[in-house]
Amino acid sequence: MKKRHFFYLAILFAAGLMASCAKDEETPTPTDLPMGEAYITDSSYVNSSRMKVYNFVYPSVDPYGNPIMLSGTITMGDGVSRQTPAKGMLLYNHFTVYRADQCPSRGDLEMQGMATGLPLIAVSADYYGFGVTEHHHQAYCISSTNAQASIDALLGARKILAQMGYHWGDVLFNIGYSQGGQTTMGVVRLVAEKYPDIDITYSFAGAGSYDIPETYRQFHSATIAGMPSTVISVLLSYNEFKNLGVANDEVFIEPVLSHIDDWILNKRYTREEIDAMVGSLSIADFVTPTMLDTNSALSRRFMQAFDSDNLCHGWTPRGDERIMLFHSTKDITVPVANTQNLYNFLTSHGVQGVDLQIHDIDAMGDTPAHENAALMFGFLALGKVTEILGINS
Repeated sequence: MKKRHFFYLAILFAAGLMASCAKDEETPTPTDLPMGEAYITDSSYVNSSRMKVYNFVYPSVDPYGNPIMLSGTITMGDGVSRQTPAKGMLLYNHFTVYRADQCPSRGDLEMQGMATGLPLIAVSADYYGFGVTEHHHQAYCISSTNAQASIDALLGARKILAQMGYHWGDVLFNIGYSQGGQTTMGVVRLVAEKYPDIDITYSFAGAGSYDIPETYRQFHSATIAGMPSTVISVLLSYNEFKNLGVANDEVFIEPVLSHIDDWILNKRYTREEIDAMVGSLSIADFVTPTMLDTNSALSRRFMQAFDSDNLCHGWTPRGDERIMLFHSTKDITVPVANTQNLYNFLTSHGVQGVDLQIHDIDAMGDTPAHENAALMFGFLALGKVTEILGINS
């Protein structure tokens, strides 16, 4: 639910990192892959940020649990090499993107470029619906699916890097904002449930939709959504991957109804462009009255689907998690209740290592509060990362 949150981190990491990649070798990226081991598809070097980039594919599963190859990116600064081990890894979970070239393996490496001053190897999954699977519907805000893609990317990257002769320490940071924040907590959940050998040093989750049912209730109450494209995409995604089988005309009205394929599913436009075409923040201007009625059978079906991926109940944390939860009270894109509810859930299950960061951060000009708050999120996360790594900040 964000275009380029980590643009702001340029202030913190370095300046002038926006540059194109100069490829030192290239292999055509496959679009339909047989199952197999993870492998590098191409590599490049970003001169201005002194960053090595390895695009790769790896075995994972689709939203239905079927085996599939997904894609992602491994990045590192010049301070990391085969001769100079990294101190650890950073699992970066990207925020909302809609246009095909906004995913990591298609070149949107803004945050990764800004982190090259750190002695870390960054791993970023495209998620299902981007990269080699961009011809499929993206699993938008389905945390279990996107978290699985991220964990499998991490495991695949570790195998590849070991084969290439890279070495790294035991530190593992898990970070994301907005949809990336939700994915970050999805990773925490999956690690607790399925991956006892993965030890996350610290997770940083900013402004994520951890409790989508509560988000939907608040949108109904407020009657507006800060970014209409995200509401539309959540409805489309849960209808698709939770097998609800609801016709689009039961959910959407014009002008959105006639333009779902063109505006959203074809991955031609950015979030800002889609919101401009929708033309209104009022949910009543793009969602049917039946969908707006929280007591309708249709609305209840969606709420049940939303609740099936709710991170605020239904799982048991390990108890030793160390997590920073961050949100702005002024956020009308992802209501702050998401973070408050998640904090209450974690602490009620005995998790002591939760740093709750709730701030009153307003919009700034045309920049919504949801986006503007990313600056402070990045600042706080960077401070903790450098502290743990023993770097003078």
